[in-house]
Amino acid sequence: MTIRFALLGAGRIGKVHAKAITANPGARLVAVADAVEKAASDIAAQYGCEVRTIAQILTSADIDAVVICTPTDTHADLIEQFSTAKKAIFCEKPIDLSVKRVDECLKVVEANKTPLMVGFNRRFDPHFMAVRAAVEAGEIGTVEMVTIISRDPGAPPVEYVKRSGGIFRDMTIHDFDMARFLLGEEITTVSAQASVLVDKAIGKAGDYDSVSVMLSTAKGKHATISNSRRATYGYDQRIEVHGSKGSVAAENQRAVSIEIATEKGYTRPPLYDFFMTRYTEAYANEIGAFIAAVTSKKKPSPSGKDGLIALVLAEAAVRSVKEGRAVKVSEILG
Repeated sequence: MTIRFALLGAGRIGKVHAKAITANPGARLVAVADAVEKAASDIAAQYGCEVRTIAQILTSADIDAVVICTPTDTHADLIEQFSTAKKAIFCEKPIDLSVKRVDECLKVVEANKTPLMVGFNRRFDPHFMAVRAAVEAGEIGTVEMVTIISRDPGAPPVEYVKRSGGIFRDMTIHDFDMARFLLGEEITTVSAQASVLVDKAIGKAGDYDSVSVMLSTAKGKHATISNSRRATYGYDQRIEVHGSKGSVAAENQRAVSIEIATEKGYTRPPLYDFFMTRYTEAYANEIGAFIAAVTSKKKPSPSGKDGLIALVLAEAAVRSVKEGRAVKVSEILG
């Protein structure tokens, strides 16, 4: 069975997903839609698909599934429309910036019984998956603490910051999901600190560029997250899980894993420059998992609920910074 896809959104992340779809033997990219005509036509020319409008894709009998890569404020509406049209849906995070709106959207999906997967690609990174496998195999005993370091090589444009929903909803949300993925328990308390250390314009836009978060579970397990919009040495992506019998870690990745030793010392090649190159395998695995779920009629994972919980944690972090206190997740859920 070949899953026939339409791509909604032909920007930076849309291009990443177009590559992943067309590289998978179980998929075919049939159509692409974007408000910018050239962006859509460039992908259509590269991968041999058609340019269609979203309205046309909604009623297209030759489309089984859609990948939503449009601006965040369109995600929930599009999910509801394509769920009603009985298409399988893969949506980039977040579903919306409002917890209430996400909850409403998921009720529509549930009523229509349509597959929905949210794009937390890091769950599918081979290195992070190996960490999770070691944890599940009991190699480090009972999980006690998780450390996540995620730092971008440079800050995004201020115009992007203004519509992103802020660093916690845009950037840290990946780490909230990864913390749940590795802890194996739900998070009950969020305590966050945030500063503007990289770009004053980000602060003027109402956001932060440097944050630290402590997450706790009901059993007292901890996850610590360190985020920065500036890492002069490359795209910094590291995790460690500490347990009762030891620890397991995934280090930074490089395009070439070599080390050169001379009289000047030891040197290694630079880190990957950003997520498009660092997580190439993760994006391919992610689309593969979505295809497998749709083909087998199993519920995709990460689910819409996973997307909702990650957003709830982001909201708790925002409130923690504003009010200068630890915030119970139950406060956000009401």
